[in-house]
Amino acid sequence: MRRTLLILVLAGGALAAGACSSRARPGRRAPDFHLRLLGGGQVSLTSFRGRVLVLNFWASWCPPCVEETPALNALSKLFPPDRVAILGISIDEDPVAYRTFLAKYRITYPTGRDPSEAIMHRYGTEQIPETYIIAPDGRLARKLVSAADFTSPTMIAYLRALSGSAPGSPASPAPSAPR
Repeated sequence: MRRTLLILVLAGGALAAGACSSRARPGRRAPDFHLRLLGGGQVSLTSFRGRVLVLNFWASWCPPCVEETPALNALSKLFPPDRVAILGISIDEDPVAYRTFLAKYRITYPTGRDPSEAIMHRYGTEQIPETYIIAPDGRLARKLVSAADFTSPTMIAYLRALSGSAPGSPASPAPSAPR
């Protein structure tokens, strides 16, 4: 009986450890996801390959989410979109509350809704807001819990170094056509 109980406890622990190991961890590849955007279309983690992704989980009813929204809007204008992209994933169940929030705070970066919270849980998010900074190679570089100042000099320098670009620099020009 004891032996059976010990085996069940160990097996349960192994399953729990396996479930936790799929969560996003710094230095490891970030979990893939698929998200339908508000304006139509769909994105996945691979859509952002080659650029830094600031992946922000939020909800309209969350005061710290409201607090950090202006900084995310400002950040979306500081870097060329081919170097640093922002994606907001709302866990709002109510689509009207979601759209009202976007209009009220004039969100300028792409967003989608994940009311099932499946993507959030895949990343290991337990509270919002929570932001994952994903390097151009798809690995998690940093996790930020609670509201963050995305326009602080420290954050700008960090994103500049990670993306290899200066804020406000123009996107890389397209190659010239041969004459």
